[in-house]
Amino acid sequence: MIAETQKEAQAKMQQAVDFARDDLATIRTGRAHPAMFSSLHADYYGAPTPLQQLATFTSSDPRSMLITPFDRSAITAIEKAIRDAELGVNPSNDGNSIRIVMPELTQERRKEYVKMAKAKAEDARVVLRNVRRHAMDQLKKLQKDGEISEDDLARAEKAMDASTKKFVDSVDELLKSKEAELSEI
Repeated sequence: MIAETQKEAQAKMQQAVDFARDDLATIRTGRAHPAMFSSLHADYYGAPTPLQQLATFTSSDPRSMLITPFDRSAITAIEKAIRDAELGVNPSNDGNSIRIVMPELTQERRKEYVKMAKAKAEDARVVLRNVRRHAMDQLKKLQKDGEISEDDLARAEKAMDASTKKFVDSVDELLKSKEAELSEI
């Protein structure tokens, strides 16, 4: 029972770290990358469709992105989705593809993005702590029901603390690398 609870908690913690990694990747860094557009949806034949399913993304240099739709009729919907997303970019449409040139980030905007990254990392840490708390509640219930001993509970708590620390450290590493990426000029 203890091993199952710990395994389940670790799986949920890994999902939280993966989500944080994807979430941090959406923050603009002054470089063009497809992850910036991963959360955007365009209205394609009346259904909100992720941009990754509508087009290919290629980057010819660090500050530009070329988006080529599979269906040229979707080009205006993709362009509108990018404009509405408030990414701070102005897409230009040549009829076949959309070109995006990333403007240089100002120091003020960089600080704002670092603040946003810290908030997303803190959200991930909160999720990790909640997973730990939920797992510990399950273990305490097992101990209360007499299925495990106090010593088993103490060992399981130490193991949960160690595993939680490992996942929190990985979120901190993600944040640290994102901050470095944002401060790079």
